[in-house]
Amino acid sequence: MPQNTTDIQQRHKLVVAISSRALFDLDDSHQIYEEQGVEAYSKHQISLEDDSLEPGAAYPLVKKLLALNDVAPDNPRVEIILLSRNSADTGLRIFNSIEKHQLTISRAAFTSGASPYRYAPAFKADLFLSTNPEDVTQALNAGIAAATIIRPIKPKEHDDQLRFAFDGDAVIFSDEAERVYQEGGLEAFAESEKQAAHSPLKGGPFKNFLASLQKLQQDYPDANCPIRTALVTARSAPAHERVIRTLRDWNIRIDEALFLGGLSKGEFLQAYGADVFFDDQQGHVDSATQHVAAGHVPHGISNE
Repeated sequence: MPQNTTDIQQRHKLVVAISSRALFDLDDSHQIYEEQGVEAYSKHQISLEDDSLEPGAAYPLVKKLLALNDVAPDNPRVEIILLSRNSADTGLRIFNSIEKHQLTISRAAFTSGASPYRYAPAFKADLFLSTNPEDVTQALNAGIAAATIIRPIKPKEHDDQLRFAFDGDAVIFSDEAERVYQEGGLEAFAESEKQAAHSPLKGGPFKNFLASLQKLQQDYPDANCPIRTALVTARSAPAHERVIRTLRDWNIRIDEALFLGGLSKGEFLQAYGADVFFDDQQGHVDSATQHVAAGHVPHGISNE
């Protein structure tokens, strides 16, 4: 555990921005918006503003993130920011739901239909989660780690430890190696990675977020850390070496590394007990959501 609250206060705070539709289940309300327009949507939300919304795809993750603050409530290590396309008027139902679910969320931006991603840098967000792919893409272009969050088909309860899982190429790392694979095939990729084994990969959109997680992990003893990280990649030997050396060069430690050699990732993520898995390829996201929540990262050659 942290030595004292002064140390905590001086260390980095993890800031996660989240859309209202990622936090709560607003599918029925959104359908009214799509089919009947803004006025009907507004009337619907206001008429139900005292009815608490059900949890959305990112709700379990948010609960675990906020639980990290229980160690020292006066010096929170994590902050959740709400970024919503709702107006302040229709957003009252969302804030009421936050209160009823006892979520410690106090900062928000309501943009009345405009994309709220532009406030993520202003809030110093390390991560932005949304159900709107366009907002996610714009956040990535602004230099923020971002993903379109999708709930699991068969959600399961995990233990109290917060477990993040990441794909490698185009997520933690740049897509430079993936481009070689897609343009030249597996043999060209393997040879290129073998030759470049001692040349660190460039950082991808989630490099800084992973580094921020490690800063939090360092506040706890290894045997009792509430956060665990895993790399889950389709790479296999000999392409593993460059990945390991890159993380070493960045001075970033990852707790588990799975080199699957093209195997489907879903069952491995279930075995790991991931709370969320981030991947740039929709096929891997679809496999993951059979078992765990996943975030699609629309970055790199696979999304061009």
